[in-house]
Amino acid sequence: MIHGFRHFQKAYFSDSTELYARLKHGQMPGTLMIACCDSRVDPAHVTGSGPGEMFVIRNVANLVPPYHPDSEFHGVSAAIEYAVCALEVRHIIVLGHSRCGGIHALMAEDGQTHPSEFLARWLSLAEPALRRVRERLVGAPRELQQRACEETSILLSMENLMTFPWIRERVEAGSLKIHGWYFHMDTGEMYDYDSEKEEFLPLDEHRDQG
Repeated sequence: MIHGFRHFQKAYFSDSTELYARLKHGQMPGTLMIACCDSRVDPAHVTGSGPGEMFVIRNVANLVPPYHPDSEFHGVSAAIEYAVCALEVRHIIVLGHSRCGGIHALMAEDGQTHPSEFLARWLSLAEPALRRVRERLVGAPRELQQRACEETSILLSMENLMTFPWIRERVEAGSLKIHGWYFHMDTGEMYDYDSEKEEFLPLDEHRDQG
């Protein structure tokens, strides 16, 4: 990590001093990325993004809770609010991935996961996605159900984003777009959700069609 920091320091404070000379005055990212905290899927590495290009929120299973203003602590919602209302991002990407440990834990039968103080409650946000998958894929192999649940949880987070009034307002006005991406670790493919076809398509193919 120390070696990595030295590389970063040289790259951005020696060879690209203009970048941080500009960024120190403020950030203007165009995209909010909501991603899983899985150590194998780093949003900046996967997308090749540099400092200042993305505002990133990471949590277990890349989940977005529905809009629920109250006196509790809402870290994810607070970060979303800042990105949308203060930074005025133009795109929100919910990035999920294959072999997600959070989704695996959600799908585990009773007694197959470690007891937790916080994790089970957090993952309960994705239970509607799990129910949809089990109703649609009754008797299907577990691996197929897990991928379907990973993808469906992305769609659920996209739906929950639209419960925030200031997000819905911007989406309907055309100033903000919401995307669902799925990264397959086995193949290195990235998939983008096509709302018209209601399926995840390879990112390059989908963009070419668009």
